[in-house]
Amino acid sequence: MLRYTLMRLGIFVGCLVVVWGLVYSGLAPRGLGDSNGLWIVLLALLISAPISFVVLREERDRASERIVRRVDRAKAGLEANRAMEDTADDAARTQGQTS
Repeated sequence: MLRYTLMRLGIFVGCLVVVWGLVYSGLAPRGLGDSNGLWIVLLALLISAPISFVVLREERDRASERIVRRVDRAKAGLEANRAMEDTADDAARTQGQTS
């Protein structure tokens, strides 16, 4: 997951540098008043999102598979704990009835 996040951040930073260069060279419009920095960041986000969606598809799929495996292991662990608890509870109830 960290790898995907770093790759996504790298694409954003690359887009940010390109947009910054375009704005300051005059090829892209500047923001209104003091909003130039915000304009550059928003434009970089807008450009980097679809690029990340297409370019990082395989990495995103691998990350989601790892997350699904972790969730499945956690569910299996919880179910095993629940079963042990039920067994202990049943044993205690059975022992309480015979006493």
